[in-house]
Amino acid sequence: MSGAKGARGTRMRHGGTALLAACGLLLTGCSSDGGSAQPSSGTRTAAAPGATSGDAATPGAAAVLKPLPAATPAALLPYYRQTLNWHTCDRSFQCTTFKVPLDYAHPGSGDLTLAAARKRATGAGSTRHGSLLLNPGGPGGSAIGYLEGVADMYAPPVRAAYDLVGLDPRGVGRSNPVRCLNGPRMDAFAAADTTPDNPAEVDALVKADQEFAAGCRQHSGRSLPYLGTVEAARDMDVLRALLGDDKLTYVGKSYGTYLGATYAGLFPTRVGRMVLDGALDPSLDSTQAALGQATGFETAWAAFARDCVTHRDCPFGRTVAEAGRSLDALLRSIDRTPLPTGTSRRLTEALATTGVIQAMYADFLWPQLRTAVKDARRGDGAGLLSLADSYYERRRDGSYANLMPANMAINCLDMAAPFTDPQQASAAVPRFVQASPHFGRAMAWMSLACAYWPVKPTGRPHTITAAGAPPIVVIGTTRDPATPYAWARSLAGQLSSGRLLTFQGDGHTVYGGRSDCIDTAVNTYLLEGEAPKDGKVCSS
Repeated sequence: MSGAKGARGTRMRHGGTALLAACGLLLTGCSSDGGSAQPSSGTRTAAAPGATSGDAATPGAAAVLKPLPAATPAALLPYYRQTLNWHTCDRSFQCTTFKVPLDYAHPGSGDLTLAAARKRATGAGSTRHGSLLLNPGGPGGSAIGYLEGVADMYAPPVRAAYDLVGLDPRGVGRSNPVRCLNGPRMDAFAAADTTPDNPAEVDALVKADQEFAAGCRQHSGRSLPYLGTVEAARDMDVLRALLGDDKLTYVGKSYGTYLGATYAGLFPTRVGRMVLDGALDPSLDSTQAALGQATGFETAWAAFARDCVTHRDCPFGRTVAEAGRSLDALLRSIDRTPLPTGTSRRLTEALATTGVIQAMYADFLWPQLRTAVKDARRGDGAGLLSLADSYYERRRDGSYANLMPANMAINCLDMAAPFTDPQQASAAVPRFVQASPHFGRAMAWMSLACAYWPVKPTGRPHTITAAGAPPIVVIGTTRDPATPYAWARSLAGQLSSGRLLTFQGDGHTVYGGRSDCIDTAVNTYLLEGEAPKDGKVCSS
């Protein structure tokens, strides 16, 4: 299944690519909802200067997300008492919509209409367990689109037991989607130089980020203050009730782990069986998260390079060190002279870097990257452009899905930007390059994007304990590029009932066809309620 991409406060995401494995975009923290679900008071300790932040922050130093009152407030009861009207849609699926308050602190101030879809369980009678809610990550990934792509790939016993349900979170997909730029302007945004070499290039990058933010304010300004993860988690609880489930059963990937963990923190007694695959660490601030992700992509690059040099068609050379030098030289060359692509667009260094990063999410993309780079060395940038377009979810007609607008809207609200001006971003470049010699410079400058967001952030770093929840399975992959393994360890340690399940391998997320060991453990948990032993390790 797919998931999400990238580092909090940057133009990267935690989004999705393939099968049941997930991929990611930006990292997030926690947004407020008018004060009713804020982390409790407390302070946290930042990472030591120069730390390679693949390590988690010290969870004990962070504020703790408080649960909401067990009783549903009277003002929210009308939302919890709606009737879902399902209709056939998109082949064998059923679709519906329902209302949620725009602002949970003021339910009468306006509503949002959210969209959901389901694939009915194939079983009957006692074999059925209710609904299994899925989220692929992002933030900004469409859970409905994801459901339609992966529903038939779930193990038959799971499909027999559960209605598989996808809810597009507020601001995403079919649920009041955030809109910012048209296709041509998104093309320019994606191509903007993220390794500026002089003041003019810095100004151009700042202008691109400012134009993106202004477009979002123009087209979606009313909803921007209310698109945080806490609000999305509360929306999931409304849907849980409307589906007739006493408990929420959930599989979330990448950013979807943060959304699921937030639900558990707010509603611990309403948690059923919960699987969090490719975990985010909510105790990190935005700089730590961005540095951690830079470290993760460097780890993934090293794994790719070790594999590449064993292939005769490797375009990066014959040793890992040579591969790294070759990548740097290629990107510098493209920075000087963007490559033709057979279209009106040229492959810039930013797009080439995005294409390489896209291939780090899953090892099945590595052959495609080798071919794309081989073509680029011959002067054809089409292959790397195709990978970059996949990352940004650019369609063939030149339009874009709303993944990136939603990603930015949620991330910039959930956590303060790492930097507030270009000078701070420039000063941080050495730390980022230390964490990731090949991608760090670009990721430092990408982390400037939220500095120009039109809505002030409402969240802050915190821990999630979800005291009183049943076992929650947290899956970490040791060489995950987008959500480093240390984050899964940290989240599992924060959760009072966390069970860490480790996959020794590559790629972003693992459940759903990549490991028989992981799949067996998760499916047993979903079907029988037997969570894997904390610390279980799978290598295949």
